[in-house]
Amino acid sequence: MKKKIAVIGDFHEDSKSHTALIDSIVHVKNKLNLEIEYEWIDTVQAEKESDALFSQFSGFWSAPGSPFKSLDGALKAITYARVHDIPHLGTCAGFQHSIIEFARNVLKIPNAQHEEYDSESSVLFISRLACSLVGKRMNVKLTDNSLASECYGSSESVEDYYCNFGINPGFVNKLIHPDLRISGIDQDGEIRIIEVPKNRFFISTLFVPQTNSTETKIHPLIERFVRECLK
Repeated sequence: MKKKIAVIGDFHEDSKSHTALIDSIVHVKNKLNLEIEYEWIDTVQAEKESDALFSQFSGFWSAPGSPFKSLDGALKAITYARVHDIPHLGTCAGFQHSIIEFARNVLKIPNAQHEEYDSESSVLFISRLACSLVGKRMNVKLTDNSLASECYGSSESVEDYYCNFGINPGFVNKLIHPDLRISGIDQDGEIRIIEVPKNRFFISTLFVPQTNSTETKIHPLIERFVRECLK
């Protein structure tokens, strides 16, 4: 039976990052002749279904596109991947929701929140950025000896952004934890990549690597993610 990636999010046909996500998986599959498929799972379905749904998949890609129809569904899939050590890639909103999931379930802050869902919350780990990153292309410096730097084989990269929300500066210190590694920052020291070091592949990026991935030049994070899903 072919391996399959669950793409968690609410699909929008007019979303460049969504169509690029699909294309990037197909590019890896075709270029490397890999036997792998993908299936979009909307967040309401993810919330309602039992873990039997998730057990069918060998990898999870937490997609852009928040606010999702179900915050709980998006977080449920991330928790499943993290706890069961199943390869996980989060991009843009996937990064933001990875932070919320970590805060709630590892840091034990059950009311940790994202501003798109509750702007009045006093524990906004994810808040509106002072300057929108939509349409920006920026450098990312990679942390030595991180899984991200291993994937890139480099100390830096240039990446595309389509987001208005990121980590609230007031909560950065709470993310200093042995179970979370900050593996990429921008030129201002803002967190752009995080990973769970005890898992074999759990990386989330605020940028969208899929828009920087082509049929002839596959993005290294995406290629590594797909390869890990086949193991």
